[in-house]
Amino acid sequence: RPYVCDYEGCGKGFTRDFHRTRHLLTHTGEKPFGCTADGCNQKFGTKSNLKKHIERKHENQQKQYVCDFEGCNKSFRKHQQLKVHQCHHTNEPPFKCNNEGCGKYFSTPSRLKRHEKIHEGYACKKENCSYIGKTWTELLKHNKESHTEPIVCNECYKTFKRKDYLKQHQKTHAVEREVLQCPREGCGRTYTTVFNLQSHIVSFHEEKKPFSCDYPGCGRVFAMKQSLARHAVVHDPEKRKLNLKRSRPRRSLASRLSGYIPPKTQPRKDVVVTESRTRDKAMENEIPTVEILTLQ
Repeated sequence: RPYVCDYEGCGKGFTRDFHRTRHLLTHTGEKPFGCTADGCNQKFGTKSNLKKHIERKHENQQKQYVCDFEGCNKSFRKHQQLKVHQCHHTNEPPFKCNNEGCGKYFSTPSRLKRHEKIHEGYACKKENCSYIGKTWTELLKHNKESHTEPIVCNECYKTFKRKDYLKQHQKTHAVEREVLQCPREGCGRTYTTVFNLQSHIVSFHEEKKPFSCDYPGCGRVFAMKQSLARHAVVHDPEKRKLNLKRSRPRRSLASRLSGYIPPKTQPRKDVVVTESRTRDKAMENEIPTVEILTLQ
C-alpha cells in the first residue's frame, strides 16, 4: 500500500492514489460534487454518490414497478423493492435459484449469488490444478493443504505451520536472547515469554491459582487457563496418543547450540546432567559447559 495518508495522526495506506484522495475528504469534510438540479443544494464527496442521488431523486420521479396482485396496486421505484414486497403475498423469499433441479429461494440477491456458487463451484487458480471446491471454505482448506509452501528455519531447517511460530522459534538461535524481568521489587526472576512472566506473577507473588482440574481424583490447580488446558491432555488417552506421535526427543541446550545430535541411548538413573554457562569461554565458543553430578 504505497499511497499513505499524510493527514496528522492517520497514516493509512492505499493501493491507488485516487483511493487516498477520496479518503482524505473524510478528514477535511469537503464535498466537492454538488447537485445542479433546481432547488437542490446537496453535495457529495464522490462522483458516484452524486450520480446515484440524481438517478434516485431527480430522474426516476415516477414509480415504475407496480404490484400486480389483486387488490394491492402498490408501486416502487426499484424492481428489487417490488420483489421483496411480493414475498408478503406469496409467503416465499423473492429470489429463486434457476439452476435445474434446485429451485431454492433467498431473501436477498447477495444470498442467492452466494448460493449459486455451489452449482458453479470454487475452482483453484493455481497452475496445473483442476480442483473445484463446493464451498469457499473447501477451497481455502485445499489451498492450505496442497499449495502452502513450508515455512522453514534457515538455521536448523525445522518447519512450521505459521510465520509467528517460526519467529518465536528463531529466538532460540540468537546469541543473546531478550528476557523479561519480573517487575516486583526484590524478585529479579527473568523469563523469555510474556506468558511465563504472567504465570510467575499470578502464582508466586499474588498466590492465585484459580483454574483447577475437575478430573476425579486429580484436583491440581493452575495460575493460567492455558496451563490447565495443557494438563488436561494427561487425562485424555486419545489426545495423549497424538501428543506422543508428534513429540520429538528433547535435546539439551548444549546440543542445540553446538549442532551436535547425541546418539539414542537409555539414560542412567544414577546420573543427573545439568547445564551451566560461563561468560568467558562458553559464550566465546557459543557452547555451554556441561557438569555431570553423580547421585550419592
